[in-house]
Amino acid sequence: MARIAGVDIPKQKRGVIALTYIFGIGRSRAQEILAQANVDESKKVSEWDDDEIGKIREAVGQFTIEGELRTEVQMSIKRLMDIGCYRGIRHRAGLPLRGQRTKNNSRTRKGRRKTVANKKKATK
Repeated sequence: MARIAGVDIPKQKRGVIALTYIFGIGRSRAQEILAQANVDESKKVSEWDDDEIGKIREAVGQFTIEGELRTEVQMSIKRLMDIGCYRGIRHRAGLPLRGQRTKNNSRTRKGRRKTVANKKKATK
């Protein structure tokens, strides 16, 4: 396994796909990195030589990735919560923040259903 930015990259996969295992690198950025390093996209990671791995590491180092990016994202969310804006309140409450309806769906954000018991009818 090649190790780039503290992440073990699978050897059996193509370079473009393997680089997406790094947090903060998607398909388009992986293609950009491989183009910068002059490495063929269809080449598998096991076929990379040390020289190519070094170039890829250098290209990856130019981007904010992994722990630093996770910290940045968490700080942005914390800032929204601290200033008390709509999105921050929704984060705090664990509800969806991009305008989705919550009556029927949004189970991913809200968690498992909490059943509320019905009131008993008064007897005469």
